[in-house]
Amino acid sequence: MSSVLDVVLSSAFLAAVLRVATPYLLAAFGGLVAERAGISNIGLEGQMLSAACTGALVAGYSGSVTAGAVCGIAVAALLGLLLAALRLELGADAIIAGIGLNLLASGATAYTVFTFLDDKGGTSGLKSGTLPTVALPGIESIPVLGDVLSGQNTVTWLAFLAAPAVAWLFYRTRFGFHLRAVGEMPEAAASVGIAVRRVQYAGLALSGALAGLAGVFLSMGYVSFFVRDMTAGRGFIALAAVFLGGLRPWGVFLAALGFGAAEALAVQLGTLDVPPQLVSTIPYALTLVALAVYAWRRKRRGAGEVTAASM
Repeated sequence: MSSVLDVVLSSAFLAAVLRVATPYLLAAFGGLVAERAGISNIGLEGQMLSAACTGALVAGYSGSVTAGAVCGIAVAALLGLLLAALRLELGADAIIAGIGLNLLASGATAYTVFTFLDDKGGTSGLKSGTLPTVALPGIESIPVLGDVLSGQNTVTWLAFLAAPAVAWLFYRTRFGFHLRAVGEMPEAAASVGIAVRRVQYAGLALSGALAGLAGVFLSMGYVSFFVRDMTAGRGFIALAAVFLGGLRPWGVFLAALGFGAAEALAVQLGTLDVPPQLVSTIPYALTLVALAVYAWRRKRRGAGEVTAASM
C-alpha cells in the first residue's frame, strides 16, 4: 500500500496524469460539441486514429511536424463532415454510421501504412518527429510544481485550455447559442431563422478537428510514431466522459481528467509488483463503473421528475 501511495503522490505521476489525460480531454470536448449539435459522434475513435496515422506519415515524409499536425486535424474534420452528411443527407443512423467510420479507419490506416512503408505494424521506421514542448522558466525551478507543469507538450496545454474555450463558445458566442438551440429543439431553431444543417455540419467538423488533435498527440506528442489501432478505445472512453460530465464543459473536463488519471495509475502500477492483467483493466473498469453511476443518476432524476409531476 505504501508503494502505491508513493506512486500516486509523486510529481512524476501528476505529470503523467496531465500527459495521459490530453487525448481524453480533446476527444471528449469533440464529443460534447457533437452532442450539443444533436448528433452523437460515435466516430471519435476512427477520427483520432486517422489523424494519428496521417500526422505521422505527412510529418515523416515532409519533415514538418506542423504540416503533419495540420493534415491530421484536417482529415479528422473531413470525417466529421462525412458523418454529418451520412446522417443529414442520407438519413443514416448516427451510431451505425459512426461505428462504420471506426471500422473504416482501422482498416484504412493499416492499409495505408503497409502501402507506403511495407510495414503492417506502424511507422516506427519513419522519422516523424514530435510536437514541441513548453518550458516555463519561472516555474521549472519550483519543486514539484516545476516537475509537473514545465516540459509538457504544447497540445497538453491546448487540451486544458479547451475547457474554458468550449464553455465560452457555448455560452458567450452566437454560434454556441445556435449550436445548443439546434441540438435541443431543431424545429424551433429553424422557425427563428437558424440554418440548422449548416450549424450541425460546422459542429461535426469542429468535433472531428478536436478528435484529430487528440489523435495527432498520440502519434506525435505521446510518442513519435504511429502504431496500428493505437487509440485503444480512448475515443469510446472519451464519449463516456461526455455523458458522465452531464454535457457540460467543466463536468466533461473533470470526467476526462479522471479517466486520464486512471490510465496513468495503470501505467505507474505496472512498474510495481502488481499483476499486469489486473492493472490493464483499470481504465476500462472505471469506465463501466462511471457509466453505471451515470445511468443510476439519470434513472433517479427521472423518477424524481415523475413524482413531482404527479403531486
